[in-house]
Amino acid sequence: MSGVTLQKVVKRFGEAQVIHGVDLTIEDGEFCVFVGPSGCGKSTLLRMVAGLEETSEGSIRIGNRDVTQADPSERGVAMVFQTYALYPHMTVAENMGFGLKMTGHPKAEIDRKVAEAARILKLDDLLARKPKALSGGQRQRVAIGRAIVREPSAFLFDEPLSNLDAALRVGMRQEITELHQSLKTTMIYVTHDQVEAMTMADKIVVLNAGRVEQVGSPLELYHRPQNLFVAGFIGSPKMNVLDGAEAAKHGAATIGVRPEHLDIGAGGPWQGTVGLTEHLGSDTFLKVTLDSGEVVTVRANGDVALHHGDRVSLAPQVGKIHRFGADGKALA
Repeated sequence: MSGVTLQKVVKRFGEAQVIHGVDLTIEDGEFCVFVGPSGCGKSTLLRMVAGLEETSEGSIRIGNRDVTQADPSERGVAMVFQTYALYPHMTVAENMGFGLKMTGHPKAEIDRKVAEAARILKLDDLLARKPKALSGGQRQRVAIGRAIVREPSAFLFDEPLSNLDAALRVGMRQEITELHQSLKTTMIYVTHDQVEAMTMADKIVVLNAGRVEQVGSPLELYHRPQNLFVAGFIGSPKMNVLDGAEAAKHGAATIGVRPEHLDIGAGGPWQGTVGLTEHLGSDTFLKVTLDSGEVVTVRANGDVALHHGDRVSLAPQVGKIHRFGADGKALA
């Protein structure tokens, strides 16, 4: 068993408390993503699991072991960082096997584990190269390979794709997901990118100011956000939020509707004027200023023939309006 359990976990730096009583269970073999804006505590929480930050209060268990006070080397986890941290004078094979060499593993065992990791990561033809001869994506795969050879109970990824360009990020995202499906090992992945979270995770943990706002599957968070923060953070483009008279009609302080759940057509209850239009091929995003003065984003078909200044009618799809109270929490 290699699940991870956090109970009432607190982290303080001097007088400043940055993690506030987090309770969380990550099942054995689950791919869990910590997501949230910069400064929300997601990397700090990951580093606490790794043992790189002390736990001020509470407990952390990996499998059946309480590792709250254990050294990082005793926790059975492997961490992949945003920076590759490869040794420039070593080959790919030497970089991947260096940790095992330092802990006294026999050369034959190191060679076997490096070869297996290289096969999984499609690095077989690159084992003799130095890091300077690799692309960014290849370097990140080497860093992941260095973690794989340790055969950890859990993999911890701290924004590993941030240094890659958009095309490489998409490719590496797919490779890490396939790696998880192949290894079936517990993985905890930190990102500020909600698209990464939605496409990779079995379970998403949304963090805000050191507190867990919601835990659930990607579709649970998309369809049933528990508060305005989650509603606005999950989904791209983000959910439209309206208050005032329109919200009052629905018995709420605030209502939300996603751009893809607004239909354009004659007779819709919301009238407005088209502003900015963004054509992305299959989709067109329209910024519409409603007659009430509020601005909403509409996700429309890529061939929609609307332009700046055109008048439109919008209709929220039935059952797709989210209602929130004055405290920001979702209403039943």
